[in-house]
Amino acid sequence: METVPITPERKAQLDDYARRHGKNSAAALDELLADSLDEEGRDFDEAVEGIRRGLDDVKAGRTRPAAEFFAEVRRKHGFPG
Repeated sequence: METVPITPERKAQLDDYARRHGKNSAAALDELLADSLDEEGRDFDEAVEGIRRGLDDVKAGRTRPAAEFFAEVRRKHGFPG
C-alpha cells in the first residue's frame, strides 16, 4: 500500500469528519475521495456532452451572431449597452 502525505490541518479535518460520521479515517478518506472523483467524472461527462451538442448546433446551422446574443444578455440582465 502506498502512503500519501497530507498536511496536519487536512488530517485534523479528516479525523473530525470521520469521527462525526462514525468511521475510521481511512474509510472516511476513501468515501470522500470516491464521492469527489465520481462528481468530477459526472462534471467532465456533462461538459463533453455540452460541447458535443454545441458542435452539432454549429454543424446544423443553429447559430446566431454574437452581437445579437450579447445584446439580449445585456437587455435581460439590465447591463448597460
